[in-house]
Amino acid sequence: MGTQIGTLLTKTPITYEKLCGKVIAIDAYNTIYQFLSAIRQRDGSLLTDSSGNSVSHLTGLFSRTSKMRDANIKPVFIFDGKPPEMKKATLEKRKECKEAASRNYELAKDEGNLEDMKKFAQATSRITSQILEESKKLLDIMGIPCVQAESEAEAQAAFMTSMGDADLVGSQDYDVFLFGAEDVVRNLGSTGKRKIPGKKAYIEKTPEHISLKGSLEELHITREQLIDIAICTGTDFNEGIHRVGAKTALKLIRKHKDISTVIREENKDIRSCVPVEEIMEFFQNPPVTTDYSLRWNKPKSDALFDFLVEKRDFSEKQVLKNIEILENRASGDCQSCLGEW
Repeated sequence: MGTQIGTLLTKTPITYEKLCGKVIAIDAYNTIYQFLSAIRQRDGSLLTDSSGNSVSHLTGLFSRTSKMRDANIKPVFIFDGKPPEMKKATLEKRKECKEAASRNYELAKDEGNLEDMKKFAQATSRITSQILEESKKLLDIMGIPCVQAESEAEAQAAFMTSMGDADLVGSQDYDVFLFGAEDVVRNLGSTGKRKIPGKKAYIEKTPEHISLKGSLEELHITREQLIDIAICTGTDFNEGIHRVGAKTALKLIRKHKDISTVIREENKDIRSCVPVEEIMEFFQNPPVTTDYSLRWNKPKSDALFDFLVEKRDFSEKQVLKNIEILENRASGDCQSCLGEW
């Protein structure tokens, strides 16, 4: 979701080796949603344990987090707080899309169309309170810190990097740049070819680093103008200008300098239920918290084994292997392998 400004930003491939010792503030909802969408069976149904409980989110979190710790990366997961009132329309629209996907899934199921079943099932993914509770429990017994945001997790993550408490933000959404995140890593944990949903085609997907400062310099714009561009194309808080994409918005902002002048001189209408100024203010000064502590502790090994192996049917061999990784990495603070970005 979020804003569609990705084509304007400069992306550079990055490896886990180059992220060694770095603290990465990760958008938890964004990440868990990825696992719920991607880790599914052939017919689109979620992975489950012997009792029928979903384990897709736990499988993804346990595997990726262990992989990051094995590479000397220090993740901290940020959980969304209360969404701003102006996001209500977007949340309602997402709900309607999921309901439509559920109906299409049932039609595909009746037809026995496995490909469509999986496609529509992925679009029905929901993060329930149980999934949240289990995810937080897993991270806690793994020894991984979590932070509860006041509102948007991306805003909190960007704030933590600005305070020097994290080196990068880990998120798929580009909204994080509007909140001021300087260094962002996308596709964290992804390598190799991935199928394009709904198409018989594949793309190469690897971790990539994006520098806000570097991208703004190449575009010859400011962060405030990037926010203007995002509002022109649409954000979680507005639908944007009809038929205006990122490249067109960039041209308009370069020509007129700011969104107010674009609206006036080009006679454009921003489709929004809230004033543009309110959206800009939220991106520039979002609610955040300083009430957090970042400690990477040794895993509660017995509790981890019980939770994943005894209760959720995970592979005993894999769980023990990852427990060893977590124990080794938590034995002392990681030293950064790189200098400043």
